[in-house]
Amino acid sequence: MKEIIIETRSVTKQFKNGNIIVNALQDVSIKTYKGKLTILKGRSGAGKTTLMNIMATMDKPTTGEVIFKGTKISDLSNDKKDDLRRTNMGIVFQSGALISTLTARENVELGYKISGKKIRNISKRIDVVLDLVGMKKRAQHFPYELSGGEAQRIAIARGIIHKPEVLFVDEPTSALDSKTAIRVVRVFKKLVEEDGVSIIMSTHDPEMIEIADEVYTLSDGVIVDE
Repeated sequence: MKEIIIETRSVTKQFKNGNIIVNALQDVSIKTYKGKLTILKGRSGAGKTTLMNIMATMDKPTTGEVIFKGTKISDLSNDKKDDLRRTNMGIVFQSGALISTLTARENVELGYKISGKKIRNISKRIDVVLDLVGMKKRAQHFPYELSGGEAQRIAIARGIIHKPEVLFVDEPTSALDSKTAIRVVRVFKKLVEEDGVSIIMSTHDPEMIEIADEVYTLSDGVIVDE
C-alpha cells in the first residue's frame, strides 16, 4: 500500500496587484507518495514553483492545508517550519545557488551542517554523494570553475547529503545538455529506487516525465487532466 508523504488540500494562493487579486493557485489538491517521483508539469507561470514552495513550507497558502506524514504543517510557526525543512527536506533550486567562496565539497558539507543532523563518518558520506552525482573528481573546485551542469549536480549532492525524506527540485535539467540531463535523470532514479527518497519536481523534460510515478499538470494555477 502506498504511503502518502505530502498532500495539499484545496490549496489556494492569491497575490494582490494593485486593486486586482491574482490567483496563482486555485483549489489545488494533490497527493505525493513515499519513495516515489512526482512531477509538477506546466508552462512558465502555471503555478508549479508556487505550489512547490508551499509544499516545502517556504510559502504559506492563502487558504487550504499542507499535510506532511499526517500532520498539518502549513500553519506551523516559522521556527518549526525551518526545523522541518532543515531535517526532513532537501531543496535544489534551479540556479543551483552555490556559495561562490566555498569549494564544491564545502558546499555539500554546508548542507549537512545546516541540517543539524548527526551522521557518522560524514566525510565518507560526502564522498558517496559526490560519487553518486559524478562529481568526486571536481570536489576541490570552486563554483566559478564548474559548468552549469556540474554546479547543478553539486546542488543535488548538497540537497541529499543529510538524507532527507523529501527532495524538492525545480527544473533540474532546463539548462543542461542532453548527456548531462540523462546523467541527472539516472541520479534521481537511483535516489527513488535504492534510497527510498520521495522526489517532488517541476520540469518540462520528457526524459524526467517518462520515469515519473505521478504527473500533475498545472495550467493557470489549476490542476488539469491531459
